[in-house]
Amino acid sequence: MDNNISLTLKVWRQNDAQDKGRFETYKLEAVSTDSSFLEMMDILNEQLIGEGKEPVAFDHDCREGICGMCSLYINGRPHGPDDDVTTCQLHMRKFKDGETITIEPWRSAGFPVIKDLIVNRSAFDEIIAAGGYTSISTGGVPDANAIPIPKDDADEAMDAASCIGCGACVATCKNGSAMLFVSAKVSHLALLPQGRVEAARRAKAMVSKMDELGFGNCTNTGACEVECPKGISISNIARLNREFLAAKLQD
Repeated sequence: MDNNISLTLKVWRQNDAQDKGRFETYKLEAVSTDSSFLEMMDILNEQLIGEGKEPVAFDHDCREGICGMCSLYINGRPHGPDDDVTTCQLHMRKFKDGETITIEPWRSAGFPVIKDLIVNRSAFDEIIAAGGYTSISTGGVPDANAIPIPKDDADEAMDAASCIGCGACVATCKNGSAMLFVSAKVSHLALLPQGRVEAARRAKAMVSKMDELGFGNCTNTGACEVECPKGISISNIARLNREFLAAKLQD
């Protein structure tokens, strides 16, 4: 059985943030269906280098679905046609022989294109930094690990903490909203005693920074939850709204 496929790739090329950008079309032959999507991109770049052309710039790091660096819009979906996986975990068996694949960077005012398929996601770092530090009073015995936490709260906190900050939620939202990302970061601390001391200040500061950086309002469509490779629930957005309103009432 032939496990190789031929592909036509329509790849977004853009020199820098000021360049208008354009699609360029490439042909690839004999791509193994066992290879990952990023390995296919490596093959494309080897081909381009062999032809004396500039390779396509794209983000990647761990290639294990942990770091959130691989941020490609593939055939109109963040991270491509498979569910609950990042681009680096996507395999070419999900595509058909002769298929045309369109590859774009994240599209959002909050994520300006740096080059080709690489966008600047430092806005997420600024939101995290705005949240500041966490502290807890451990009483006479300095052992925070001895403080009991209800299992349901711990489970929800860990689920929220699984957000890898890839930005797929922003890329898929019609308004370019970062509400799912911010709500996950606020939630995982709001559910734990280690995060309660600065909870009010943190919720207000992170929402304020999100608005300042140009992210849009939540559309309430739930598209962010559907496309999130880590399955972050939009129930976190409801928790963020409660935390934010409670904080404002304290002003």
